[in-house]
Amino acid sequence: MEWTFLFIAGLFEAAWAIGLKYTEGFTRLYPSIFTVVCMLLSFYFLSQALKTLPIGTGYAVWTGIGIIGTTILGVLLFNESMDFGRLVCIILIFSGIVGLKLISP
Repeated sequence: MEWTFLFIAGLFEAAWAIGLKYTEGFTRLYPSIFTVVCMLLSFYFLSQALKTLPIGTGYAVWTGIGIIGTTILGVLLFNESMDFGRLVCIILIFSGIVGLKLISP
């Protein structure tokens, strides 16, 4: 169950990171509320996952999911580039997440 919590936490991390773009420095009410709620949910699910997962593994996977999700959403929502070098780096992050999952107890 801890890996499910960690995955959910990573999704909420990507959501709040994207939400920051829409808050315009926390000057827009609804995007700001959305962002803060996603932050709280992300930290909550991360804390649940870290009850049993090692902190280094949990934190690395949490940020990795956030990085990948934010990058994909940035490409889709904001027309950010996805050149070859950036794609290779994202694949390396993904492979690190999979590796951590495979070697974790």
